[in-house]
Amino acid sequence: MKKKKPDNIVYNHESDIYNASILPYSTSVGAPAIQIVDNKSWKERGVAKVNKKIKTRFNELKQEYDKLIDEFKWNDLIYNSKFSFEPVIGETYYLYLNNSNDHFLSLISPESWNKECIGKFVLNSEGRWIKSI
Repeated sequence: MKKKKPDNIVYNHESDIYNASILPYSTSVGAPAIQIVDNKSWKERGVAKVNKKIKTRFNELKQEYDKLIDEFKWNDLIYNSKFSFEPVIGETYYLYLNNSNDHFLSLISPESWNKECIGKFVLNSEGRWIKSI
């Protein structure tokens, strides 16, 4: 049977060694008191900073998404409109609404005739219609 060590000596019975020097906390009565650091303000600043970055990134993604949806709707509208020619990449085309409320694509500019122009578009090399101002 092992001899019991006094209470004021830090001894590990499992490893059979004195381990006061390797413990992460003080073990003697004269050691400085362990004080818990209040890191609440640090956490609050960190949370506010991260939340701001996330919110900014979310708004950027939302704007990008809205732009993509808008581009999708225009492309869908143009590809489903009536035209009897093969559009050339880089050329400017005009989307009109005829008397029967059908959309059609034309090379004729709105100044040349009296039709309701929906928008001015250019076909890019990827086959996407880009709205011009």
